[in-house]
Amino acid sequence: MDLAAAARRQAFIDAARTQFFARGYAGTTMSSIASKVGGSKTTLWSYFPSKEELFEAVVDDIVERYGAPLQVDLPDDEPVVDVLRRFGNALMTTLIATPMLALYRLVAGEAERFPHLAEAFYARGPRRGKARLAVWMAEKMARGELRVGDPLRATQHFAGLCQSGCHLFAVLNLPEARHIGPDRMAADVDAAIDTFYRAWRPEAAVS
Repeated sequence: MDLAAAARRQAFIDAARTQFFARGYAGTTMSSIASKVGGSKTTLWSYFPSKEELFEAVVDDIVERYGAPLQVDLPDDEPVVDVLRRFGNALMTTLIATPMLALYRLVAGEAERFPHLAEAFYARGPRRGKARLAVWMAEKMARGELRVGDPLRATQHFAGLCQSGCHLFAVLNLPEARHIGPDRMAADVDAAIDTFYRAWRPEAAVS
């Protein structure tokens, strides 16, 4: 794809993101997106044959820009707590980012009518990030640094603990969300690590 075509494609993605966030998935049409960019539906269809494929491109674009946990280093030779803190801080920074919050709200609001949207979002974001962390969890279990168990379940526990504090305030746009900053997110991550490690520390470390 040449530079002009790539720029055109990105313009459609940007316009679609704005429309989806403002009107919802059902309220957005391919015609409105094409009109926003300037051009015909035929041109838009040449890049994205369906609204679903365009939505998936929007998800991919947001995940690529804000999906730091998908790329954060997970070295096997670093202490468990250090790696979890790095992953947890990256996860919270990603989830609190305005575009990610808007995408989360959009998917949650449309999931009952359009379950395929939720499936596309989960596959492209949360599932990929959790799969990477689960591989690392499995290695730490094999090394005796975590209690042996289901590494994916352990990953789900840790991610859920990280999101149990200020993330919900942000998703619901509660007054508490106005006070969310790096210190508050770091405190949530540290609390998550403490609770997680109490449950998943090696058997020999349990007193």
